[in-house]
Amino acid sequence: MAARSTGSAAGDTTPVGDLSYSDAGAELDGIIEEFETGVVDVDRLVDQLERATEIVDELDQRLRRTRMRVEELVPRLEAIGQVADDGADEDGGEDDGVEDAESDALF
Repeated sequence: MAARSTGSAAGDTTPVGDLSYSDAGAELDGIIEEFETGVVDVDRLVDQLERATEIVDELDQRLRRTRMRVEELVPRLEAIGQVADDGADEDGGEDDGVEDAESDALF
């Protein structure tokens, strides 16, 4: 998706694809707040709606890509954890809980 440069609530012309997730979310919040207050410049209404739609589309795409990547990586991490657990059990090594604490911190 090619990011267009349109005006936002803050007058930002940064292409949506170049914004961080949190910056795009903050800009969307600003646009929504502007709509909710009822103080929307009629000349900017369509531009604001287009920008909001573009931000929502971009954030949705990022979430979908992230979900797919997580679904690819989690089984690999689980497999690594199982191998580590199996290796410690076989040689009688102590389970210090480090692997479990680290994997729990990831999720």
